[in-house]
Amino acid sequence: MKRSNERVLTTHVGSLPRPDGLADQLTALDRGTLGAEELAALPQKVRDGVAAIVARQVQTGIDVVSDGELSKFGYATYVKQRLSGFDGENGALALSEFADFPNFTMRTALEVTNPACTGPVSYHGHDALEADIANLSAALEATPATEAFMNAASPGIVADYLQNQHYASEEEYLYALADAMKHEYDAIAAAGFVLQLDCPDLALGRHLAPQPLSIADFRKRVALRIEVLNHALRDIAPEQVRMHICWGNYDSPHHHDVELKEIVDLILTARPAGLLVEAANPRHEHEWQVFEEVALPEGKVLIPGVIDTLTPYVEHPEVVAQRIVRYAQVVGRENVIAGTDCGFATFANFTPVDPDISWAKLRSLAEGAQLASQELWGAPAAPEPALSA
Repeated sequence: MKRSNERVLTTHVGSLPRPDGLADQLTALDRGTLGAEELAALPQKVRDGVAAIVARQVQTGIDVVSDGELSKFGYATYVKQRLSGFDGENGALALSEFADFPNFTMRTALEVTNPACTGPVSYHGHDALEADIANLSAALEATPATEAFMNAASPGIVADYLQNQHYASEEEYLYALADAMKHEYDAIAAAGFVLQLDCPDLALGRHLAPQPLSIADFRKRVALRIEVLNHALRDIAPEQVRMHICWGNYDSPHHHDVELKEIVDLILTARPAGLLVEAANPRHEHEWQVFEEVALPEGKVLIPGVIDTLTPYVEHPEVVAQRIVRYAQVVGRENVIAGTDCGFATFANFTPVDPDISWAKLRSLAEGAQLASQELWGAPAAPEPALSA
């Protein structure tokens, strides 16, 4: 994982708006309604889309790029097409915060239907994963970037979306998922990419229930899931892995969000060297102060979100720079990479921000990082030579 040694590097969380038509096809694929002709043409459409979206990221000024998760309907639920043992009917997910505001309606509705685990979990997604790796590799050959990462769902977030009806305990289920998903984690790392583990369960998990868990109970939950995550990552160097935690990429009051200070000590024991956290939205922007009290361990890299992915406001580059500099002054400029709060399209059919605005926000991210680099290094720094993964 590259560091901001001469200037502030930029990245994002992973998912980006799908090209025209692809979102609908991925939604149909997820629901089992995609026609045979469209299904046969889908791999080429994804391949072309990845090439275009990598080129656009580089053109926009993003240093550490991804495939935009263009082959996936959902950032976590894609695994149901790569794992066996999921044939049951899942219960509905609940969010505790809505009980306090019964008249509130989200601006963008999302329908996600997922199966439950009813048998032993195993991994059979090798072909799909190899296609993802090949697509990103080819795109980087055509448009080199400073670095590239690829997303994968954590065992914990899979367990939240695909509920257990087979294993005797949550712990047994989590370890089964970890052993299955390890195939994906190891392959992404072996391909030379930075592996990003998406772990919203480590923050969102507190209020993903009819009533929010107590802090004590939630800390126990987090501790177990980090233990499981570290088990799955045991064969990958920490500096080749980053993890994203978030409180849910949807518009709502978010007043039940657990505070970062309540879990940061546990989060920092996770094996990944990179940590992506929300740092731009109104509920979590103040939490840079947490790192005034809690030292960032040696070898860790903080990737704060300095762009809010739920508002159409395009952040002024000066605002972005101020957010970056605050973190750099606390943890060291070389330990900060500028990122986004979450993905811009966590599900293919869920884009809270207009796609064109999303790209404008990413451009502002790049411009803000340039301003922050001038302040932190004293003069504009030339970009590092572009390298493919």
